[in-house]
Amino acid sequence: MPEQLGWIWIMIAVTAGYLIGNIHGSTVAGWLSGVNLKETGVKNAGASNAAIVLGKKFGALVAAIDIGKGVAAVLLARWISQAIGLGPEAGALLVFSMSALTILGHNFPFHMRFNGGKGTATVIGVLLGFDWKIGLVGLALLILVSLVTDFLVFGVLMLYVTFTVTAVFLAPGIGPDLIAIGLFAMAVWKHVENFRRMRAGEENRVSSVFGRKKAA
Repeated sequence: MPEQLGWIWIMIAVTAGYLIGNIHGSTVAGWLSGVNLKETGVKNAGASNAAIVLGKKFGALVAAIDIGKGVAAVLLARWISQAIGLGPEAGALLVFSMSALTILGHNFPFHMRFNGGKGTATVIGVLLGFDWKIGLVGLALLILVSLVTDFLVFGVLMLYVTFTVTAVFLAPGIGPDLIAIGLFAMAVWKHVENFRRMRAGEENRVSSVFGRKKAA
């Protein structure tokens, strides 16, 4: 296939990735509960806020939807890569680009005025799509670091670290590395408000979600 046509398909794929990312589990939770997660709790459209505001069942529902779209993005990107005959480097660039745009679509959805979630569940889905073992490693780090620190934000950042390590060591070419570094920087920026609340003693602790103790 001509190189220019390959790049056209890559652009189509990453656009599709962004649109997939716009499918929000929080929107479904809002329909079922009548609660707008963007207007309550920590005013975030992710699974953690759903769990805080609506309970663990709604948190699990939002997480399942957002994880599923991450897995779907990777599988679709791989299918497109094989269908148009991309080589290993171009194929990896397509997969990481589409994955990144799905995460960005979740974090910056057009129908929420580009102010969505933090990408936690979607990153888990992307990692599972890469390889279920990588996904489990990322999930284990998320849980372990969150429990040890008692703050979800540190566990979430470990997911982005896992994404970056995967890009650097398992994906050919420099493109995936740059994408991963950019996503990690975005994740830190998206959590600035969490760090501010931590300094003020107002950030929800992991233990408070499960009712073991109050937030500091």
